[in-house]
Amino acid sequence: MAPARLLDLTRLMSRLGKGPMTGVDRVEYAYLGQFLQMDTLCMGLARTALGFLLLDRAAMASLHAGSLDIGQNDLIGRLAWRRDPARGRAEAALRRLAIARCSKRGLTRMLRRHLPQGTSYFSTGHANLDSRSLSQIRAAGLRIAVLVHDTIPLDHPEFARPDTVEPFRRKMQAVANHADLVIHTTRSARTQTEAQLANLGRVPAGLTANLGVPVAQPIATSRPAKPYFVTLGTIEPRKNHALLLDLWAQMPNPPGLLIIGGRGWSNVEVFARLDALPPDSPIQHRAGLPDGEVAFLLQGAQALLFPSYAEGFGIPAVEAAALGTPVICSDLAVFQELLGEFAVYLDVTDSYSWMETIARLTKAEVTNRKVQQPPSWAEHFKLVLSQM
Repeated sequence: MAPARLLDLTRLMSRLGKGPMTGVDRVEYAYLGQFLQMDTLCMGLARTALGFLLLDRAAMASLHAGSLDIGQNDLIGRLAWRRDPARGRAEAALRRLAIARCSKRGLTRMLRRHLPQGTSYFSTGHANLDSRSLSQIRAAGLRIAVLVHDTIPLDHPEFARPDTVEPFRRKMQAVANHADLVIHTTRSARTQTEAQLANLGRVPAGLTANLGVPVAQPIATSRPAKPYFVTLGTIEPRKNHALLLDLWAQMPNPPGLLIIGGRGWSNVEVFARLDALPPDSPIQHRAGLPDGEVAFLLQGAQALLFPSYAEGFGIPAVEAAALGTPVICSDLAVFQELLGEFAVYLDVTDSYSWMETIARLTKAEVTNRKVQQPPSWAEHFKLVLSQM
């Protein structure tokens, strides 16, 4: 067992004050909660505009509890983050709590001073995956574990923002060069990630551990009056919302469609179609909902529609299955792996099959439905912590 664990919290810090957590945020948050429950020495690392902050257990607990005072900025935050004041305030809050700080080149010295040899470093949010940072962490005597959610920017660059593909490739190069262990969330994602790492020259030891998917307690909110379907996730090209909008445009008497999720990128046409919806449209867009309200809406839906072109895990589909909501999804290996016989798998180019399946499920009862037990964080950490 490692004498101590260092968790990279850069992503959670960067998201403070910016609305509901994303799927990647939730993973880092789950690791934070797990490490706080353990007796082993744990610390947090956060990268700021000027360098790094080292956080002790008390500061980590404040971040986990959501009790950080992020109301006040400081001079560094105001100067470094003029275009993102929320990020500046978040960094200022952690600076006030940090037990140590260093420049971007002083990381090795800071870690040697505060952590024992053999400490395990965990990066779960794709932050600080650069050669300078990881080589400094290695030089301090730490072992490096990286959770790679997926390599979609390399596998399917057509679905990534153009300015993110090369930076992501550099991150994976750093992982290939420096990681002791790569944590994969599914067998499917592992196959794709290790193929990319092989192209980059080295495949570190790997471990497959499904993400835990805790299901929120449903909290009542307004539902459409007639039968409705839900699609859940950031509105980006990879999620293929355009298919659903096309299907609904062709239906003579369509059911309701709730599109739940924030607006992403490179999706101008879809955004324009959403903006043009009349007030009485059967299609509604909702964003920024609490987890409990999302669970309530999922639970009452005829089905979750998930026509993605590519996924690393697909948390919404697993959440829906755990609530007993049928899942109609694209025929991806990752969905087959996680959902088995629970879901209906359709080719995203076969609009007729999607239309027919939606029409059939529109008439289905929403009671007495089977559920599928989701993977747990306990299972995930049992596997991961046995290695690091």
